[in-house]
Amino acid sequence: MRSEILPEGRTWYRIAETDWVDPLDPTFAAVLGGRWNPPGSHPTLYLNEDRITARLNLRQFIAGWPYDPEDLVDETGPVLVHATLPARQRVADVHSRPGVAAVGLPPTYPLDTDGRPVGHAVCQSIGSTAKSAGLRGVRARSARAPEGGGLELAWFPAGRGSRARVRKIQSFEAWYWGS
Repeated sequence: MRSEILPEGRTWYRIAETDWVDPLDPTFAAVLGGRWNPPGSHPTLYLNEDRITARLNLRQFIAGWPYDPEDLVDETGPVLVHATLPARQRVADVHSRPGVAAVGLPPTYPLDTDGRPVGHAVCQSIGSTAKSAGLRGVRARSARAPEGGGLELAWFPAGRGSRARVRKIQSFEAWYWGS
């Protein structure tokens, strides 16, 4: 497994509902799991590397809602949390060609060689291996951008004192429709 150190001071983005008490709480994914951590495993905070990837992920975020992004208004639409992570976070590289190959995924990831999305179980196994190796997460190609655009981060905090920090919160219209 290839690893890399995340850029210092980089801003990461998380979609959140306006009423969430702590939009950077990683314990929710520990219970339910996600692409890079199985249910009942370890705290994981899912972040977008850029605003374009956040926009791509919005449809998944509101999948159960009876609305499309065009129907949302500023007061009810999800906010975008700008966050930073602690320094010197070493994570698994599952976005570069060598990184994708090193974990046994096809070069077409997030799609398999038949053009279907690679399943969560495969990714969860990779995430568990990264966590066991002492890595602080998985930086990967976004599953919402099958053509290869967009990166995401599944961040594994080192412990209770290891926290992502809110730098700014943007209203829905400002982050989704703004530049």
